[in-house]
Amino acid sequence: MKKISEFIWPLVGLAAVVVSGYFLYQELKTTSLSAIWGAILAIPPHRILLALVSTLVAYAALAWYDRIALLHLGVRHISWLFVSLCSFTTYALSHNIGASVFSGALVRYRAYTAKGLSAAQVAVLVALCSFTFFLGTVSLGGLTLVLDPHLLSRLEGKLPAVFTDPKTALIVGIGMLAFVALYVAGSILRLPPLHIRSFKLEYPRPGIMGRQLIAAPLELLGAAGIIYFALPQSMGVDFLTVLAIFLASFSLALASHAPGGLGVFELVFITAMQITDNAQKDAVIAAVIIFRVFYLWLPLLASIVIVLMFERSRLAAAVGKTQPEAVPEPPVIAPGLDAHEIEHKLKEKAV
Repeated sequence: MKKISEFIWPLVGLAAVVVSGYFLYQELKTTSLSAIWGAILAIPPHRILLALVSTLVAYAALAWYDRIALLHLGVRHISWLFVSLCSFTTYALSHNIGASVFSGALVRYRAYTAKGLSAAQVAVLVALCSFTFFLGTVSLGGLTLVLDPHLLSRLEGKLPAVFTDPKTALIVGIGMLAFVALYVAGSILRLPPLHIRSFKLEYPRPGIMGRQLIAAPLELLGAAGIIYFALPQSMGVDFLTVLAIFLASFSLALASHAPGGLGVFELVFITAMQITDNAQKDAVIAAVIIFRVFYLWLPLLASIVIVLMFERSRLAAAVGKTQPEAVPEPPVIAPGLDAHEIEHKLKEKAV
């Protein structure tokens, strides 16, 4: 019997798409498709190239997530190429379809068990990769709030006043950085696991922890960079602001369980950008579309090809194993040969 959560979360995701889609329509109903297309064409080629480089940086860091988890498990025999393809496929599918519908754990299980990992090892790998992403979000989110506590005031009127107050933002930012500091101290001092109800936090070796603190922010910086470079410089929006808005939008999109964060991400991002005219709105929508194309849609198409090729190779290997081995033909011995001639013929057949 299936768990109730297996039915609830897809419904929550669908509701999030419908509700956010309605409010997004209200935001965009005065915008024309031709104006958005014009804004896309207006992005300079060199900034499109920088957005593409940012995409590569983000997915390279995601591959590093898996590599770090494998090092934590003591697994070193799997090549970087295999790890990169597995990580790329996992995140491309889960980002687009949603973890509640198609878990990245399934892709990793199929791939890594083929390389000799057990189900328990794959479970640890998935958990550590998820925590690495969480750690990066907390560290960068805390840093942006401490550096600019007024960032949440962009959502004034959309959130309760207590959340948009700069003092609250500063306290939240300090608390987030304190959590990261506790994690670092626990790893260096080799503290026992931290238990918070059903949550258990085990501190990895300092070498693993240090890699996490580099890889996770790098991935998020790359993903935010896609939108930053797609935005027109004339808007005068600095990277810190884009990063903070991206972190909030992406986190809420993941929490909504909407497939690909569809509607939720766009609504939060456009609202927090504080657009003053239709030209800016067109430019922001164009930047978000570039983000979806580079970070979500193109990787999804590539990942489908990779999965089909991998499953085809697995099927071919399975079929090869089931085929019966060839039975050697018996030697043909002409009648009338004596014992010495028969022995000679047998030796020739053996050779």
